[in-house]
Amino acid sequence: MQRIHCSIVPPHLLTRLAALRDPRLSVAARAARHALQELDPLLQVRSEALRAPVRRGTAIAGTLTRRIYDAGGQEELPGRLVRGEGAFATGDPAADEAYDGLGSTYQLFSEEYGRSSIDGAGKPLEATVHYGTNYDNAFWDGERMVFGDGDGEIFGRFTASLTVISHELTHGFTQYSTNLVYQGQSGALNESLSDVFGVLVEQRNLGQDADTASWLVGAGIFTQQVEGTALRSLKAPGTAYDDDVLGKDPQPAVMADYVQTASDNGGVHINSGIPNHAFYLAATTLGGRAWEGAGRVWYDAVLSGSIPPDCDFPTFATATTEAAARRFGTGSREADAVSGAWSQVGVLR
Repeated sequence: MQRIHCSIVPPHLLTRLAALRDPRLSVAARAARHALQELDPLLQVRSEALRAPVRRGTAIAGTLTRRIYDAGGQEELPGRLVRGEGAFATGDPAADEAYDGLGSTYQLFSEEYGRSSIDGAGKPLEATVHYGTNYDNAFWDGERMVFGDGDGEIFGRFTASLTVISHELTHGFTQYSTNLVYQGQSGALNESLSDVFGVLVEQRNLGQDADTASWLVGAGIFTQQVEGTALRSLKAPGTAYDDDVLGKDPQPAVMADYVQTASDNGGVHINSGIPNHAFYLAATTLGGRAWEGAGRVWYDAVLSGSIPPDCDFPTFATATTEAAARRFGTGSREADAVSGAWSQVGVLR
């Protein structure tokens, strides 16, 4: 049984915040300590839910069904239903951002890839907002999205970033397609898939092409006190933030800088920078709308049946290269762009 906690804020950031002794950031320090303490209990609660059946096929039938709940500052799920599918906006930014973000994510998978919801079978999409007090995270619990409001000193509300919403919901897609083991390189691929489809949802929503997109994950959740733009950058891993409190973004962009660590399930939030950058390189080489080119290739690869739960980077690189050849032709510009991207980051030679 896989025990997993898919959260947007990496444990290394929470650990750094939890160690703060600056009285000006006391709320942030307490919030980080609590978020870290929550990890193991959350794993216990979610372990059964995460034993999801793998569905590699797609289903066109089905309609978008969203349910947004309000935890009211408590840590009991799901909370009070505040908005169902088709209902008017609540006026609560967190609830309405969650509602819109779930819709945008559904639309990418449905309208572009023909998949009915994250499970391919029309699963209703649920989210809970206002989870806990000053809760410094957002996570997928195997059944629903859960969003904290942040501590107000380092983090603001997590629904403020569409890429946070779409990132976490994509963990559900991965759960129902490949169920990648959340450890080492397969865990980093799990995180990378969420970053990749997370930015594609935002790019599609904004009508951006590959060259004009920001390629940032989590832009908008830091307060003005933080020297940084986002949690991660696919365009330039390692540059998303450089702050006196948070430290410097530790993500590598190439295999030569792969981080060997026992923390964070083998550095899943850190080493995801390598496959992230490979996707960025493939997408920008092709140009145009990334969800129509490299995005289709990555989606095809995930559902190809060639991605084992313990997939490593080379296996995934080969799967995407083969997917590009199947869709666009062997020796095509698209196939060459994908294999070239993996070569540039040092995964393929």
